[in-house]
Amino acid sequence: MSEPRLGQNTQRRYEIAEDVLRSNIAEGILPPGLVLLEGPIAEILQISRAPVQRALLQLESDGLVHRFKGRGYLVGPPGRAIEPNRTDIKSLGLTIPQHADEALQSRSSWERIYTEIENDVAGCVIFGQYRIIENELANHFSVSRTVVRDVLTRLRERGLVRKNQSSHWIAGPLTAQTVKDHFMLRRLLEPQALALGASHIDRDRLAALFSQLVELDGSQSADAWQNLEDIRTQFTECCVLAMPNERLRELIRNNLLPVTATERLLRQLGLPGDPAVIAEIRLIVELMTRGATAAAAAMLENHIDASMNRTIAQMKIVAIIPGPSVTAAYLTRVVE
Repeated sequence: MSEPRLGQNTQRRYEIAEDVLRSNIAEGILPPGLVLLEGPIAEILQISRAPVQRALLQLESDGLVHRFKGRGYLVGPPGRAIEPNRTDIKSLGLTIPQHADEALQSRSSWERIYTEIENDVAGCVIFGQYRIIENELANHFSVSRTVVRDVLTRLRERGLVRKNQSSHWIAGPLTAQTVKDHFMLRRLLEPQALALGASHIDRDRLAALFSQLVELDGSQSADAWQNLEDIRTQFTECCVLAMPNERLRELIRNNLLPVTATERLLRQLGLPGDPAVIAEIRLIVELMTRGATAAAAAMLENHIDASMNRTIAQMKIVAIIPGPSVTAAYLTRVVE
């Protein structure tokens, strides 16, 4: 078992998840070739997928796991033609040190329910406007109204809910205009961030991302589309968020939340992805590998414009689809 890092009490969840996975790989509990998926790991550690995703990215950069043609990561360094082992990780008895388990479980109550509420809200706002009643939400999750307010406040910071003139919590509607607003902010911020952070980009990570994009570009396999959200996340983390300005990074991340939620919902509704997305991102990354930062920033602007047009076009299709027949009990449709 590897030693816990210094400053254990101040470790973030992704660092704890990284340490747990790293030590289990070192001990052979996670054998070479085992397929690692974010969802099952998040369930074992009882955390959201975001810190697991970041932990896996770090392990990938250290050569302890690598990507392959399927979903997820394979344990072991790349280039060894390891056969994928799809054993359920839950059956392997992952070793979680007491200090790690206590650190993960001592997180604030709002964090334990936040991801589920965020998914519930994001899954319905494209269909209209919904009211969230604090007391019903508290009863649904068996938490206090203080915890509920913490969650709703964070959702408001991310632009997913708001308070109306009557001080009621409202989610949605996510309209073409609100989508345009988010994309306009993306166009203002992200190309500039990419240019500012060019000298801070991890070149090895950039090269690995480019190789993956070249392999996916033109692929019509289901895996290519299943990996698309992951590819976008990698691109954003590697290229757009490489600059050291934390406040700007946080602003970009928060603005992307409703955009990503909309695109995820469109895929869930069966609307097809556009092969041009991977080609556009591949070109931006290729320009970055060649040091053509200005051209890459210009191409990113074009990609954001094209993404906005694609999203709005698909939202028009969704507009004629009936809303979800079942939503979370604490969400009440507001009929205008």
